[in-house]
Amino acid sequence: MSAAAPRRANTRTAPVGPQWQPLPTGPFTGIDWSAPGAINNEDPYLVWAEANRFAGYHGGPDHSLPTWLPIVIELSADADIPALVAASSIRWLQVPRVYLNVQGLRFCSAHVKPRFFDKLRSDAHLRGLVKRFELGLPVDHHTRPLLDPCTPGCPPVHAPGLLHGPVLGLIDGGLAFANQQFLNRHGRARVKHFWRQDQSEPCIWPGNRPHVCEPLNPARAGPTPPDMGYGHELSGAAIDAAMAAYTHGGQLDEAALYEQLQLRDLSRPVNHGTHVMGLASGKGLPLHPLDDAASQCDLVAVQLDWSNVVDTSGGAMNVSVLDGLLYILARCSPGAQVVVNISWGTLAGPHDGTSVLEAAMDQLIELLGGRLQIAVPAGNAYQSRTHANAQLPARAIKPETGAVALHWRVQPDDRTESYLEIWLPEGAKDVRLKITPPGQSEALPALRMGQGRVWLDAQGAPLCGLIYPKHSAIGSHGTCALLAVAPTFSRDASVATTPCGVWKVELSNHDGQATLFDAYIERDDVALGQNTGARQSYLEDPRYDTSGNIESFVDQPGNPTPIRRSGTFNSLSTGQYPVSVGGVRVAASPGGHFALYSPRKPDPDAGRPQRPRVKKVPETLQASDDNPALWGLLGPGSLSGSAVRLAGTSSAAPLQARKIFNAL
Repeated sequence: MSAAAPRRANTRTAPVGPQWQPLPTGPFTGIDWSAPGAINNEDPYLVWAEANRFAGYHGGPDHSLPTWLPIVIELSADADIPALVAASSIRWLQVPRVYLNVQGLRFCSAHVKPRFFDKLRSDAHLRGLVKRFELGLPVDHHTRPLLDPCTPGCPPVHAPGLLHGPVLGLIDGGLAFANQQFLNRHGRARVKHFWRQDQSEPCIWPGNRPHVCEPLNPARAGPTPPDMGYGHELSGAAIDAAMAAYTHGGQLDEAALYEQLQLRDLSRPVNHGTHVMGLASGKGLPLHPLDDAASQCDLVAVQLDWSNVVDTSGGAMNVSVLDGLLYILARCSPGAQVVVNISWGTLAGPHDGTSVLEAAMDQLIELLGGRLQIAVPAGNAYQSRTHANAQLPARAIKPETGAVALHWRVQPDDRTESYLEIWLPEGAKDVRLKITPPGQSEALPALRMGQGRVWLDAQGAPLCGLIYPKHSAIGSHGTCALLAVAPTFSRDASVATTPCGVWKVELSNHDGQATLFDAYIERDDVALGQNTGARQSYLEDPRYDTSGNIESFVDQPGNPTPIRRSGTFNSLSTGQYPVSVGGVRVAASPGGHFALYSPRKPDPDAGRPQRPRVKKVPETLQASDDNPALWGLLGPGSLSGSAVRLAGTSSAAPLQARKIFNAL
């Protein structure tokens, strides 16, 4: 060919529209998440966390990887905690010693290093012991080693001052134990054991970073309980002594007391946990005093790590709540009757009781033979447009006849990540997911079950990820596809931000059999008194009734919108044995008995097809609003003599816990 001959034209065309990129190898676990089958039977949140180097999980200024990861573990049916400890090393797996107290328990929290994941891949014996695990929230002390963890053959730690008879336990944030509501007739604390899970103040969290991070002083905040391995504990005697030191002229200076104990948040006018604890065990208000067993009983209080408070998505809740339950039980004698209230929760999850935390609560209640009862709220998101449910018909002549489109509104100025979970039942084999980000005219290529990808910005940072395993560790039936989206705004220039607006999510069924799905948006609001920069995302559909008319607050069976109020339920409250509590009005109007934000009983849309075992209806109902115009209930403020009004099924659950306790 001569030099002057024309060159052959390149017929290859550049990709049109946004493109997925393979999942990376995990920088902590060492798992190549893009390898075939790697994401199956794993926690999709762990996959996403590794894809963006834990950017949404910890607020460290240097964006370094955590040293340890907190997880919750479910063991195989024939395994137990001593067997797990014997098959591992505290150099890479640490379990709090409190988990040795309940014989036969197959659930525990743990801190793990990368070696744990190496051993799972190489050690068949260890792999046979671990059925599944879920990621906790790797922030602050959760990334540090535990104090005195389990070792092979070590005995349980027996705490002093075990409580007998009926005991009421509270797991919440902001528990003002020196309020007169929680003192006995001699002026001493009814809280006999108090465990705060945090180890520094104030908390670190993206969008709410403090100027300083002060470690707690054990001489003031109390020692670390040896059976828990982290946090700080105050006994009833220590609380009484501290109160005596700050009582002058017969008057307790509560604000000074909390300052000394490094519990400064308890001097704020309102704390969620104080209000809840007052409804569960307080003495009532001046015009409505209460004198019952719950107003006089001993209390065990677990103040959740503040990472739970600021991260309303519940990223730390599985570890923190399970540890809190074991702490409460470890402070009670073997014959004590224990009622625990947990007025906390999230929106996403399987909703069939098979999350690790819900399964753990069920087994604890079973193992204790009726000695433990748990009350939980049904949730407050009934009108939030965070749930969709629809039937995907069998593929007909055209694939689009088996398709449903969701429009997910991710808000501007959201400094936290947003998550959408799509749950499919067993038997769904060929449902494909196609995502169109805001501002894009073309969709990302559709993904099938067993695939996972990330969409990157120009610098290679993930803007979103779709992890779609064949089976997921965060539920036991069917599977869950996780769509995770980066923040839409950050004050930190190094943080990747994704477009705000409507993310179009198309589900198309290419199988010969019809199936259905549930989609749940995870909670992402701002907790009381916090400033995280979170903004709750939601679904949009012109067919969804937002008119405000009387009939617009419940699902109408004939309305074709996939957005459904029914099925919007606290994901902590769908287990078999804990009592879920919905909210009603004390004085109902003729048109409304239920609190508008609460799931209802019976379900107004009960005939709609649903995945097997999904829970949509609370076991029972309690008041959470006074009337249609006056939402919420009055309860104690943080300081003695104050009263505040808070709305939500978080107020209904402690009333049920009180009822259960008084019936013991």
